Amino acid sequence: MKRMRAAIAAIAAVAMALALTGCQQEEYKPQLGSPQLQPPAIGEDGTLRVGVNTSKSPLAGMGNDKIIGIDVDIAAAIADELGLKVSIVDVGNSPDTALADKTVDIVMGIDSSDAANGIWLSPEYLPTGVALFALAGSNAGVPKADSDPKVAAQVSSKSAWAVTNAFGDDALSSANDLSSAIEELRSGKVDYLASDAVIGMYAANRTGADVEVVALIDSASGYCVAVAETATDLQTAVKNALQTLISNGTVGVIEQKWLGTQLDLESAPLAEVKKTPSDNAEEPAEGDASSSSSAAVTA
Repeated sequence: MKRMRAAIAAIAAVAMALALTGCQQEEYKPQLGSPQLQPPAIGEDGTLRVGVNTSKSPLAGMGNDKIIGIDVDIAAAIADELGLKVSIVDVGNSPDTALADKTVDIVMGIDSSDAANGIWLSPEYLPTGVALFALAGSNAGVPKADSDPKVAAQVSSKSAWAVTNAFGDDALSSANDLSSAIEELRSGKVDYLASDAVIGMYAANRTGADVEVVALIDSASGYCVAVAETATDLQTAVKNALQTLISNGTVGVIEQKWLGTQLDLESAPLAEVKKTPSDNAEEPAEGDASSSSSAAVTA
C-alpha cells in the first residue's frame, strides 16, 4: 500500500511539473476586440502600421535586435485600443514622406512645434522642451539672467544652443555626451544640466542621478501622433484612442516605466534669460543627440 501511494504521488508530481512547464512556455497574447478601422482608412487589414525614428531614444531605438521605446509602447496601446495588431517601421527623419507614400498609417514622436504641410497632428501625449535640471534637493532655484549660472549640455545640441542664447557663451560647459554632462552636474562642476526634458530625465534615471526640472529655457511643447491630412477617419480614431489612454493612466504608466517619473512641465517656470542672444550660436537642425550610452534605448 505504501509503495502504491508513493507511486501515485510521484506520478502526480511529474504531471504537475509538466503542467507548470507548459504554462511557462505559453506566450501570453492579448485578446483583440473587433477592429475599429479597415482599409482604406488603414493600409493593411487588421494591422496598424506605425512609423518611428530610431535615432530619437528613448522615444524609439534598437534593443535586443528589435525596435523598442516609449513611442513603441504607446503605439501598441493605441493599436490594441482600436482592435488592431501593430507593426513598427523605422521612418527616420522623413515622417511626411512615409505618410505620403502610405508606407505607414501614423507616425509617433512628432514635436507639436514641427508641424508640416499635409500632416494632421494629434493632441500632445508627452511633454517636451529644453529643460534645466538640478540635483534633487539642492535648492538650486530658477537661474536669473545676471546670475552667471554654469550649465552643462551635450556639445552641438539644441540644448547647448539654447544655453548660449539664454545666458551667454561663458555659461555653457560643453560635454562630449549626455552622460558626461550628467556627471558634471553630480560632481558639482556645474549648477545645472540642460537637455530635452524627456531625454534628460531618461538618461538621468538610467545613470541613477536624482534630478529634477527647475525651469524651462523656452516654452514647453509636446510629442504628437502624425496622420495624413486627408485621413479623417483615422484622425478621429487616433484622437479618441489617445484620449482614453491618457485618461485611464496607460500613458502615465508607460512614461513612468521609461523615465522613472511622469513629467510635469506645465508648472515649470521659464528661466530669466539675457535680452540679447548670442550672435555665435546657430540652432542645430535636430534636437539633442541621444546616441550616448546613457541615453541609448535598451531592453
